[in-house]
Amino acid sequence: MIEYSNAIIEKISVHNIGNKTNGEELYLSDSLLDISDVNVRDLLSKYFLTPFSDPEYHSFTFSNDDFTLNPMCSFSSQIFEDIKHFQKTSVDIAKHLYELSIHPQIKSGDLFITYFSELVVEDEVTDAIGIFKSENRQSFLKLDRSQQSYSISCEDGINVDKLDKGCLIFNTDKEFGYKICIIDKSNRNAEAQYWKDSFLLLKPYSDVYHYTKDLMNITKYYIAKELPDEFEINKTDQIDLLNRSAEYFKSHDTFNKADYEKEVFIDSKMINSFRKFDESFRNENNIDSEDSFEISSSAVKEGMKLFKSVLKLDKNFHIYIHGDTGLIKQGVEMDGRKFYKIYYEKEI
Repeated sequence: MIEYSNAIIEKISVHNIGNKTNGEELYLSDSLLDISDVNVRDLLSKYFLTPFSDPEYHSFTFSNDDFTLNPMCSFSSQIFEDIKHFQKTSVDIAKHLYELSIHPQIKSGDLFITYFSELVVEDEVTDAIGIFKSENRQSFLKLDRSQQSYSISCEDGINVDKLDKGCLIFNTDKEFGYKICIIDKSNRNAEAQYWKDSFLLLKPYSDVYHYTKDLMNITKYYIAKELPDEFEINKTDQIDLLNRSAEYFKSHDTFNKADYEKEVFIDSKMINSFRKFDESFRNENNIDSEDSFEISSSAVKEGMKLFKSVLKLDKNFHIYIHGDTGLIKQGVEMDGRKFYKIYYEKEI
């Protein structure tokens, strides 16, 4: 969790990054942005920080896993070690991004490089470097009043409610490649995913958020895809297993693999099947494994979106199953039509 109510914007430098392949230029500023206006600072804080209320953390990496060779890691260290290097290093960052802006779909835009103090990350007060790119300008109507008449004009500007691309690099966990969170709401196709994979060069941060998220995703995939191939199981049984998994994460503060397997899968054959799948899936996708860890509430909240307890019947009915699957029975009529029988005590 990030707390930014007391965060202070110390410095901002702005540059314009064109698309090198499309013949667009790089425009570099030689001085810091004037942010003496309190209203402007408040709007910038809203624009930069509100999208990161429930972040997923990453850290710097490189092709050989030596994150110290990552240019963005080096630039970040220069600023954190001596803020006097901020403006010069912001120019280096802009040049680096420009050299990588070669895919024809990458949009030009204004690059804001910002230094924050008094940010709170997971209960730790720290500084942070913010890098934000605005790619989509919008038209705004401006009314001017002169005595008893009005005039209207149209201006292009930045919508402070819509951040296109951004990252926060926190001055913590330097020995692991820093703790970083990102936003990328445009250019979602794989060829244009340069912000995370080429410019920042990030990998998931090995923390309790990712341990929780990975285990929930693996469980969901196993129940939905793998389990029906090995066991005779219907949709209501699958939903029951998903509900048990969700309940475990919601009712426990700490994850214990052995306890989790017993509470969710119960059957020893199913437990062994899940263990094999879990190990194979992690090896294929290079995912770390931990037998016990503190459960991340934010990861559980995010993961619940993937646990759909819905039984879809043709295009006529959706049955939401939240509790005892023993109260719903499946059957087949003499004429071959399938049905579900639902037991209940009262309508709510």
